Amino acid sequence: FEALTGRPVLSSLWEPGGALSHVRLGQDSDIIIVAPATAHLIARVAQGLADDVLTALLLARTSPLLLAPAMNDEMFASPATQANLETLRQRGVAIVGPEIGPLAEGPSERPGRMSEPENILAHAARMLGTGKLRGRRVVVTAGPTREPIDPVRVVSNRSSGKMGYRVAEAAWERGAEVVLISGPTALPAPVGVTLRLVDSTRDLEAAVRAELPAADVLVMAAAPADYRPSSPSERKRSRIDGALAIPMEPTDDILGATKGQRRKGSFIVGFALETGDAVAKGLAKLERKDLDLIVVNDALEPGAGFENDTNRVALLGRDGSRRILPLQSKREVADVILDVVEESLA
Repeated sequence: FEALTGRPVLSSLWEPGGALSHVRLGQDSDIIIVAPATAHLIARVAQGLADDVLTALLLARTSPLLLAPAMNDEMFASPATQANLETLRQRGVAIVGPEIGPLAEGPSERPGRMSEPENILAHAARMLGTGKLRGRRVVVTAGPTREPIDPVRVVSNRSSGKMGYRVAEAAWERGAEVVLISGPTALPAPVGVTLRLVDSTRDLEAAVRAELPAADVLVMAAAPADYRPSSPSERKRSRIDGALAIPMEPTDDILGATKGQRRKGSFIVGFALETGDAVAKGLAKLERKDLDLIVVNDALEPGAGFENDTNRVALLGRDGSRRILPLQSKREVADVILDVVEESLA
């Protein structure tokens, strides 16, 4: 561990300097994570024992503690282990997992497997976050929608959902209760969020209508299809030579159609992916859709927009504010958007 981290590893209270190191580490750290946390360790921590360097550190700590239990499924289900975990929760200790999955002794259909490192780190980030969205309900939409031509073919777009997923992830880490309404994507669900899967634009509108009355914030990052086939075929269309004409009709404008469901005092964020004078088009959409903030970007700019991990956007506010961001990761863009949301809700 020392070779990998470049930092000393404490393994005994009786090492040179060890008698005070546990006090210093327990008080100087921002957070303490124990992963894996065995049944034996959990029991000792619940009892307040301090018979080695780790338990002494945990007893002397002044920083938050996050435990990631990992053990045999029977051991985790034991009343003794459950009582110890409940004791620690009552003392303010955070617990993440365990999950269902393969254990050292073989397959299991009950909790016991340690949560994945990404999950543990996401919980740590939430514990260390500002918490300014704590108690707020944030609804985020993400990804494309698909409109059927027939049972096999669809009309859709290139949205990957990455921007909306990063907003949902960042909002949860800031303490919010997050509902993510997602069209078809290849992305894993962000830790901690409630995921609602939709397919068509009508599905997306119905989900937004259901969630909007209780939402403090709506971030409409999805890219719903603007048009759908007027009469989808119930059978697969046969291939023909020559041109194929499919009658199309516009889909509903979800932000416009759901104005009546908005909660009083809620904050509404829209997105506009444009070509040409993107800012002017964004300002028009900001007013037309009665938004508090619109995030505008140019579909033709390299490294921005659909399918990229980066984005370059302009944030245009109802209050006349205008902020042009440099090209940066979509997570960084999400954090800037939520900074604006937090300031407006404060």
